[in-house]
Amino acid sequence: MTETTIDPRIPHAWLAARSIARGLPAPVADYGGYRVDTNSDAEVKRWVFPQVGAGLVELARTIDAPRHFLKLCGDAGALRAVLSDRWQLHDPGYFMTATEAPVERPLAAGYRIETDRIGAVVEVRVTSRAGDLAASGYAAETHEAFIYDRIVTAPTHRRKGLGKAVMAALHRARQNQDTPQLLVATEEGRALYLTLGWRVLSPFSTASIADVDIDK
Repeated sequence: MTETTIDPRIPHAWLAARSIARGLPAPVADYGGYRVDTNSDAEVKRWVFPQVGAGLVELARTIDAPRHFLKLCGDAGALRAVLSDRWQLHDPGYFMTATEAPVERPLAAGYRIETDRIGAVVEVRVTSRAGDLAASGYAAETHEAFIYDRIVTAPTHRRKGLGKAVMAALHRARQNQDTPQLLVATEEGRALYLTLGWRVLSPFSTASIADVDIDK
């Protein structure tokens, strides 16, 4: 089991900006971590913890319903060790920060890229000549962070550099060059971001209680 230590201000800055990007309530301090009341069909609440502590252990004991997510800036083994068997772990994630600016490359032929900004939120869309949405992504900027969110390339348009183009366009929209750039990546996404000059700050592990219908 790997011990990971991260400055608590960093996940809070990421989570606050993520809430802005998705139109969610701002995070609040709770049980030694930060809670967001998402109240969606897929997720009721989420807690993000910078490290394992007594609050995380206590909270896990009080939750008995699905769609409540516990997230830890640490590896899955550290999270699994403090949870009962009713909790299941999700696919691994990675909390990452940029260490250099992305290399600008020409957009693949046959595509058009558009960038829109409304307040603190930036949206980038790449469309094909036929008008299909080929790739997209969002960012949100606060005084504490510039975060990248929901970077997606449609399966039929992959391996054409469109994800890198989206990241570069979002990067160009930054207004404060001194704040950290942050994102949470999947295993697949991590491979892309490492090629773009990002590094892993910590694993990002998630657990929830399975819906009773999942095992039927």
